[in-house]
Amino acid sequence: MAQQFVMSRIAPNKVVIFGKTGCPYCHKACDLLESLHLKPGHLEYIDLSNRSDTPDIQDYLLQVTGARTVPRVFIGDTCIGGFTDLDALNKSGELEPLLKKIGAL
Repeated sequence: MAQQFVMSRIAPNKVVIFGKTGCPYCHKACDLLESLHLKPGHLEYIDLSNRSDTPDIQDYLLQVTGARTVPRVFIGDTCIGGFTDLDALNKSGELEPLLKKIGAL
């Protein structure tokens, strides 16, 4: 079920963040992406805080991304990591081309 849930949310033309309400890095990731003014419908935040299957989802994210921590940020079909990785891509100038490539900008 966790695999099906995660895979049903990830799409080649979307940015998807798996996060939790109390996580400051999740909020920072959202704020950074919102500041770039992605096209409507191309950013999805999935709050895992109140789900009964959160541990299963995080275990599956560990299998496919190498980490079970949040946020887990997917640009298209690729997990780029967490907030630190997202911020580094932005600071290096690599984030906007990635977002343009998937049609989010």
